[in-house]
Amino acid sequence: MSRMRWIWVVMVLCHLALPAQAREFGAYDQAVAPAEVYPGADRFEALSGTPPRARAFRNGEAVGWVFVASDIGYSGKPIEILAGIDNQGLITGAKVLKHAEPILLVGIPEQKLFDFVARFAGRNPIAEQKEVHKATVDAISGATVTAIVINDSLRRVALKLFQSGSTPVEPPATLLDPPFQATDWIGLIGEGSVRRLHLSHGEVNAAFTKMGIGSGEPYVKAYPAEELFIDLYAAVVTPETIGRNLLGEAEYANLKNWLAPGQQALLLMGNGDYSFRGSGFVRGAIFDRFKINQDGASILFRDQQYRRMASLAPGMPEFTEIGLYKFPVGGSFEVTRPWTLELLTHRPVGPIEKAFTSFHLDYRLPERFLSRPAPVATPAAAEAPTPGETPLWERIWAGRMGDVVVLCVSLAVLTLVFFFQELLVRHPVQTERLRRLFLLFSLVWIGGYAQAQLSVVNVFTFVHSLMSGFRWEFFLLEPLIFILWCATAISLIFWGRGAFCGWLCPFGALHELSNWVARRFGVPQWRVPFAWHERLWAIKYVLFMALLGVSLSSVATAERLAEIEPFKTVVLLRFDREWYYVVYALAILGAGLFVERVFCRYLCPLGAALAIPGRVRIFAWLKRRRQCGDLCSNCSEECLVQAIQPNGEIHPNECLYCLRCQFNYVNENVCPTLIMRRNRKEKKAQSEAITNQA
Repeated sequence: MSRMRWIWVVMVLCHLALPAQAREFGAYDQAVAPAEVYPGADRFEALSGTPPRARAFRNGEAVGWVFVASDIGYSGKPIEILAGIDNQGLITGAKVLKHAEPILLVGIPEQKLFDFVARFAGRNPIAEQKEVHKATVDAISGATVTAIVINDSLRRVALKLFQSGSTPVEPPATLLDPPFQATDWIGLIGEGSVRRLHLSHGEVNAAFTKMGIGSGEPYVKAYPAEELFIDLYAAVVTPETIGRNLLGEAEYANLKNWLAPGQQALLLMGNGDYSFRGSGFVRGAIFDRFKINQDGASILFRDQQYRRMASLAPGMPEFTEIGLYKFPVGGSFEVTRPWTLELLTHRPVGPIEKAFTSFHLDYRLPERFLSRPAPVATPAAAEAPTPGETPLWERIWAGRMGDVVVLCVSLAVLTLVFFFQELLVRHPVQTERLRRLFLLFSLVWIGGYAQAQLSVVNVFTFVHSLMSGFRWEFFLLEPLIFILWCATAISLIFWGRGAFCGWLCPFGALHELSNWVARRFGVPQWRVPFAWHERLWAIKYVLFMALLGVSLSSVATAERLAEIEPFKTVVLLRFDREWYYVVYALAILGAGLFVERVFCRYLCPLGAALAIPGRVRIFAWLKRRRQCGDLCSNCSEECLVQAIQPNGEIHPNECLYCLRCQFNYVNENVCPTLIMRRNRKEKKAQSEAITNQA
């Protein structure tokens, strides 16, 4: 089997071997009570609208709002923040609801994000009117994009909530019980009094497959995809028109006797292979296959709140399973507000292990059972910028225009170096000094100041964006990263991976400069035998393909494994993290003192990711002679990363474009071919001189 086939096998195996729990690693999803972001409030409406928002009440008086600000973060998934704002435009509090930011889950403590969001309490977006980049660029060191997105999302939504008063928001409702009206099953379904969740085994299989869980065999029987898993119906049966039509007159009367005054009841009806009640249910237990979610709170039912029914009223459909459930008295459930039934399903993945996923049924009473006061003018919210508002990425670019100019000038200088290399290599001492100066710039400015270290995780993000819907705006949030990636992509056509890996990578620059200092102090260098060298360089390709395979299941897990790159530890966090990451990074740098660019040669998955498309380069700028490898091996011995093979050919995937071989190519005192030419010229000149004298 060829080397590339082995790489693909490793990639697929890594993808399949990950357990479901590992694939979901890192996602933060936390229910937050609205009172946590609006101190003193005792009641909230249901969140509704885009973005979701609700009025906050204290002792029956509307005092302000809570809202959810959501925007795409560094992971390509939404960061959701729940925040409160009073009637004067002051943010009363903010907490993270949900995020999947890998950089915060590996390397940067999540608490930094929580503290950053909490600091919005007391801010007034109306009064601030500051450019986003100025307020957030140092807010979460190493997670600038995340901070910018959060700041802009909260500021934008809060401003629009407070400033716009033209959109009517649904006011609180009270429950009506209009006179009984006979209605058949189709009528109840049509008006929304009865809501349905229909699932086939194929749909459930697809949900588990998306999690990375295949068939449950041999632990559970496999069903045909088209066979019914569950056909579940739900209805609030407290209103007489709904209850009497579904239950019948006698059963509805029994229901009213069973309920306390003001207490609400839920009717569940189901067919199919899956039981919402559960075959293992016992007295005294909790119904654990479903729950009711409303406004961040969840309700589970106990057996004392349950009554089994054999059938519905005459004329209604037949079901294999029917259950009545009454909501707790004095609980948080409000029948006039929307709610969701969450059905939990499971699948065995071992003799005693199970994987779980859930499906949702949304419910709200039809409007004819609700009474609302006239709509009032309240803040409107919209995720999109208002007409005339400058997009976030444009504001970020405007704020970093100085940095953009510096980077573009440096890239122009590097381009000139490559285009005029034939002239430069005739002055090796000056060119080497220029190279070290540029490496120092990459380390200090690109890495230390601009924090523009590219990573293999950027590759994963790009690949996933192509799979899930590409958005330029997301990549434009980091101007310097965007410019570097564009420059690197273009350079692959001309010079392969050498432009970035050999000149622009901050960690690579540190790796090479530290080795140069070590050699100046006489540290002995170890040259890897070529037979071992050409086998070891395959490791980075295997690592890249394996990480790419893992990323297909979870970018967060792939980033944790991508800590094989010490870039984050050294460049982004400057060794300010757990000791084992620091020890690993120091070990890599220490090994680089004895073997030049050892990490770049054998372990760098980013280098592998760039080398693969770099094979399509259409120019061969580095010159060789047919005698190279036969007459001498000077270039091979002096090559920065041993990219020159014994036969004299330059391996384009490994070359870092250090230009050392080109120094020898034009040096008449080093290159045997040029030496022989010079000797022939000298002999010819001597011969002609003798002839002329004669």
